[in-house]
Amino acid sequence: MKSDLPKVLHEVCGRPMLAYVIDACRAAGCDRLLVVIGHEADVVRRTFADDADDLVWVEQTHQLGTGHAVMVCLEHLQRLCGPVLVVAGDGPLIRPPALERLLATHAEKHASCTLATSVLPDPGRYGRIIRDASGELEGIVEFLDADDEQRKIREVNVSLYCFDAAALRGVLEKLDNKNAKGEYYLTDAIGLLKAGGAKLAAVAAVPPDDVLSVNTREELDQVNRIMAERLARSGVKR
Repeated sequence: MKSDLPKVLHEVCGRPMLAYVIDACRAAGCDRLLVVIGHEADVVRRTFADDADDLVWVEQTHQLGTGHAVMVCLEHLQRLCGPVLVVAGDGPLIRPPALERLLATHAEKHASCTLATSVLPDPGRYGRIIRDASGELEGIVEFLDADDEQRKIREVNVSLYCFDAAALRGVLEKLDNKNAKGEYYLTDAIGLLKAGGAKLAAVAAVPPDDVLSVNTREELDQVNRIMAERLARSGVKR
C-alpha cells in the first residue's frame, strides 16, 4: 500500500475498510467478532475505541499466513459451539446477504466447513473450486497448481469460510508450514478435513462486484469507485 497506515484503516468513501466488514458480519447475525491485528495494532484499536463491545482484539505478533491468523484465535474458540465465520478484513465490498447465505448453507448441509464462492467472468489467478460429479465440494486448486482444464473453471475461492467450531479446533492443530513460504495456509484445512472424511460444502453466494479485496493503491481506488456507486444507488450520503 506504500503507507505506514495499517491496510484495514485505509478509507473507502470516508470510512476505514475494516468498518464495512464489521458491519456486514454484525448484519449477518455475528454477535462476537475476533479481529486479528498485527502491524500498528494499537492504531487499529484506537480507531475503533468507541465501537461496540462485541469486538475482541487478537494480536498476531508474527504474520505467518492465513491459517496462522486463525490459529492465534484458538484460545477464544475453546468453548465455542456452532458456526465460526472467517472473513478477510481487506474485503470491504462484502455484504450481509452473502454471509447469511453461507451460514444457511452450512446449517442445511451439516458441514464441517462451507465456502462462499463466486463465479467470475474472468477468474484470473484465483484458486479454483473443484466439485465432484454430484456437485459436492472436493477441494480448492490454487491457480499455479491448476492444469489447463481446471483453469477453465470460473467458480473461485474468495476466502470466505464457515467452520464448525469443533472441526476448526481439530484441524488447526494439524496445519503445518511445510511449503515454499513457510506459512500456515487456511486453505490446507479444507484438504485435511476432506482426508478425515468430514463433510464439505460450497455455495456460490458472492456476486462478482463484491469480490475485490485491497492489496494495492489501484485496487483501493477501484473499491472506492464501486462503493461510491453503491452508496449513490442506495441514497446513502458519503
